[in-house]
Amino acid sequence: MIKQLILGIALSTCTALSHAAATDDLTGLWRSIDDRTGFSKALIRIEKAKDGSYEGTIVKIIPRPDYTPQKYCHDCPAPYTNKPILGLTVLTGLKPESRDHRFGDAQILDPLSGRIYSAKAKVSSDGRRLSMRGYVGVSMLGRSQSWVRESDDALKAEKFD
Repeated sequence: MIKQLILGIALSTCTALSHAAATDDLTGLWRSIDDRTGFSKALIRIEKAKDGSYEGTIVKIIPRPDYTPQKYCHDCPAPYTNKPILGLTVLTGLKPESRDHRFGDAQILDPLSGRIYSAKAKVSSDGRRLSMRGYVGVSMLGRSQSWVRESDDALKAEKFD
């Protein structure tokens, strides 16, 4: 009876730990949602860099009603100046923090304004939603966006161009 109890506790602990590790893996496709309009802005592919941090690249621009999306990063600093927004790496250096589901120490580029912000993020416990915060100085002086995890089929299903 005691052995079964110990085995049950060990299995449930391993399952919980593996679930936490899976939800904290940010690799994949994410849909960014504009915090001001509520419309989808882009699909961003997050991948792990060689140093173990995460970086995100725009793989699809999503036009919203009555708005033609900007194609180039006109006001962006070097090396982003006049680069196409499609294919642009806009998130760099995002690293896991010691607290569960939190990431920090990153930079995020807003290709529409050309500004680079410090960034941090928190992934939901189910791994489906990412709260991305860009800020200057202290995080209280910034904006948050929701990013929603998508399947790779979202790239094929969407007709944006």
